[in-house]
Amino acid sequence: MTRHERRDLDLVVWGATGYTGRLVADALAAGAPAGLRWALGGRDRERLEALRSDLAADVEIVCGDAHDAASLARIARATRVVLSTVGPYSEHGTPLVSACVEAGTDYADISGETRWMRSSIDAFDASARASGARIVHACGFDAVPSDLGVWLLQEAALARYERPCRRCVHVFGVSGAGLSGGSVASTLGVLTGVANERSARLPIADVDLLAPGAPPSSPITDVWWPQREPQRRAWTAPFPMALVNTRVVRRTRALLGEPWSSAFEYRERWRAPSWSLAALVGAGSRTLPALLALSPARRLAQRWLPKPGEGPEPAALERGSFDTTLTGQVDGVAEPVVVRIASPFDPGYRATARMLREIGLLLAAGECEAPGGVLTPAFVGRERLVERLGLAGIRFEVVAEPVTPADQRPADGGA
Repeated sequence: MTRHERRDLDLVVWGATGYTGRLVADALAAGAPAGLRWALGGRDRERLEALRSDLAADVEIVCGDAHDAASLARIARATRVVLSTVGPYSEHGTPLVSACVEAGTDYADISGETRWMRSSIDAFDASARASGARIVHACGFDAVPSDLGVWLLQEAALARYERPCRRCVHVFGVSGAGLSGGSVASTLGVLTGVANERSARLPIADVDLLAPGAPPSSPITDVWWPQREPQRRAWTAPFPMALVNTRVVRRTRALLGEPWSSAFEYRERWRAPSWSLAALVGAGSRTLPALLALSPARRLAQRWLPKPGEGPEPAALERGSFDTTLTGQVDGVAEPVVVRIASPFDPGYRATARMLREIGLLLAAGECEAPGGVLTPAFVGRERLVERLGLAGIRFEVVAEPVTPADQRPADGGA
């Protein structure tokens, strides 16, 4: 079976009864186009039926197990797209990806587990190209704003100056609602892998981790101490998810054929309300991962942090929002190219649910011309995803005014 054949369903939300899965299902119930044939997927039919009742939506139910190949193959063959929210993906994700690749079914998830994503590339990229399945990881706040934002920034630079930005700094202003148990489990799983396999430390630190075979990138060393961000006149600290986002951006560059050159430098920072907090976050960015890689600290974190299925209360979600700014510099041009991304939705959950929804609907609607393979949100979505997310309340905007490159300005006295 190939993805071009008619399927019974257009889309399945896998893990629909989990914390984030429910948010994705709710977002689909609120924003799915008329006639979309979609389903709630998971292990427990009773819980799925209760969710369907809560949603009051005309939606199917499909049951399976994350480690039962036969049930996953049946689901993958029945639909055009699977959206997975079942993490940690290193524990529960690979069999479903395999089933989708075999069936030629498009797949998207919200994984931020870079070592697992690299294993997916190694195991499935070639076979997904053959079957036509588009396998798209990191379709939430990690790493859609980064990936799509850099793509939009470079498109603006190329249109304006016929040259890409040589450098880009992405500064995140984030007000989040907190953590869910699934996010905690994924993060602790990554740290456990680092603790148990010493060789894992080098790949995680490798900016080219998700771009095997591509030209080596220029080494980029971000500093932990506070830095002043002149555009917003604010102090910044390292952004915690940069180790994920920068790697996804790097894969997009490779998939596009290196249009921005391997010398492109991309960094991420978090905008802090004060120098002291920036210093505290920066110091924590160096010490906390090492601490949580130790078994006693992980056990303590597992005791006090949310468990799988748990997450922020609705009132906390209502208080979340984000506003990020990418500032790019083209060599020989005085003024920067700036892209702003803003949303009134909590980044880790409600905005993430809409990002995953829009990528799923884009794939289900046949609006993606990308070939099969293990891909990225920007490579799959491009301008159409920018449009879709804008309508969903997540705005991407080029805000810098065009200027004349320094080396093209007329000499003194010129017309």
